[in-house]
Amino acid sequence: MYLSATVKVPEIPGKITRRKMGTNVYVLFEVGRVYDPKRQFNVPQRVTIGKLVSEADNTQMQPNEKFLELFPECRPLPQEQASVRSNTISAGTFIALDSIVREYKLRQLLDDAFGRDAGFILDLAAYMIVSEDNAAQYYPDYARRHPLFTEGMSVKSDSSVSRLLSRMGRDQITAFLDAWNARQDHRHRIYISYDSTNKNSQAGELDLVEFGHPKTDMGLPIFNLSLAFDRTNQIPLFYELYPGSIPDVCQLRYLIEKIVAYNYRSVGVVLDRGYFSRANIEFMDEKKIQFLLMVKGCRSLVSDFVTASRGSFETDRACRVSGADVYGTTIRHKLYDSDKKQRYFHLFFSPSKLAQERAALEARLDAMAAELTKLEGREVEIDAPFSRYFTCHYSGETKGSRKFLFAEEKRDVTKQELELCGYFCIISSETMTAQEAYSLYRGRDASEKLFRSDKSFLGARSQRVYSNEAVQAKIFIEFVALIIRNRFYNLLKEQMCRLVTRRNTMTVPGAIRELEKIEMTRRNGAQYMLDYALTKTQKMLLQSFGLNADDTVSRAMEIARKLAESKNEIVNEQGEEDDAQTEVDELY
Repeated sequence: MYLSATVKVPEIPGKITRRKMGTNVYVLFEVGRVYDPKRQFNVPQRVTIGKLVSEADNTQMQPNEKFLELFPECRPLPQEQASVRSNTISAGTFIALDSIVREYKLRQLLDDAFGRDAGFILDLAAYMIVSEDNAAQYYPDYARRHPLFTEGMSVKSDSSVSRLLSRMGRDQITAFLDAWNARQDHRHRIYISYDSTNKNSQAGELDLVEFGHPKTDMGLPIFNLSLAFDRTNQIPLFYELYPGSIPDVCQLRYLIEKIVAYNYRSVGVVLDRGYFSRANIEFMDEKKIQFLLMVKGCRSLVSDFVTASRGSFETDRACRVSGADVYGTTIRHKLYDSDKKQRYFHLFFSPSKLAQERAALEARLDAMAAELTKLEGREVEIDAPFSRYFTCHYSGETKGSRKFLFAEEKRDVTKQELELCGYFCIISSETMTAQEAYSLYRGRDASEKLFRSDKSFLGARSQRVYSNEAVQAKIFIEFVALIIRNRFYNLLKEQMCRLVTRRNTMTVPGAIRELEKIEMTRRNGAQYMLDYALTKTQKMLLQSFGLNADDTVSRAMEIARKLAESKNEIVNEQGEEDDAQTEVDELY
């Protein structure tokens, strides 16, 4: 919590850092350094001790609890009280999010699993959505300016966030996921889109964190996160955490086991090529799980099929996929020689992908040729990927002592790859047309958008926590936030389809910015009330969530009543004090 008093920013050379976050500039204090043997340098550990009163004056700040612990000699006068709820709160986004929470009955499910912490979990999920961040030390600022799901709308301190993360157990998380999946569609055929990503961790000794093969290598250890998404009903189902060194292809069978355990009977999975292996295909057959699998046209698995079918469908309007600049055809064949079943290879050609992929391949070949020219006359050995496209000539026979003379392009190889540009293949285990296969796989974009939402719009590209319990809890709260945000996105998308013209406010960030302008103000200590009538744009946005102007006013009055009954203080839960490294769960 932040006090209403102001103090001077400590003048300790090398220990104080100022970081701007939104409209505030926070002051961080270095409490220590930990040596990282893998990167061979010390990593500073910092905690927030306050925020600047004004950007124009970087010497005065509002202190928080951590400042009082670290600098007891600078304690403000006793009569200075903790800051309380803002006189102006943003209610529009909360009202929209609350409608989704009610629709999905999330409060009830969380109550059953977590008891009194249910509202706090929803508040943290809403904070991640609105603020696009997951740092605990900024949560009190959000809570002071928004309605809350917490009982009594009490504002919790950042140390309360850390205590919540430490007490959320895996059994509680599992209970929620069991109940959540029990409510989903088990009667009709659904396709589950399954994808994975990795998250960096500037962390202590976490069991999951290991060096692996991240998509974007920042030199940090990682853990893997996978997500199962019902693309038929557009709902996130469950997620998995597993160590960073485990490749995706080894994790698929555990997903299948969970699908069976959750009693999804008629189900198919939509996968990318990273999950392809003979063992995985046979395991899905054994469990009677249908699948869709993407393979690029240049892969040896399908390149012969593409070559044999070239010219038979690319300009045939009967093969055009409706609603896309793509042409497709279907053939039957086994995936491998010992395969017991015939699979369906849906071959596609995209004129736009043809131009893009050919330009990229030509540029790559030119760059390789230029690099090889620079190496002529040197004692070097040319390996892949150069050797795939070029025959390299040397003076002498002994490796290590011979000189590289020149490279000759393998015209047959480059010609074949240029001819395969623009083609791709989707393999299905059950009978369907190319149109159906493309439509199903295209829906997989939803899970990829969810991961982008998690990293970009929930601030969760990295996890900076210092216990196994905290990382499990934080990922779970992010999953709850993804459930809510995904529904938020889909409702806006449905509303946009009903509109004649496209509006910039129909994106999730744009809608949140506009809804945040719906404010409730308290004057002279009286009850909160709406500051002004709803604008046309705000009414249109709220209609996406099934709310009209009267509904919004009614919800605002309910919020005002609860705020009037709430305690005018920031709650710092009682409990054993956390270590300086763990009380604030994001360190810089």
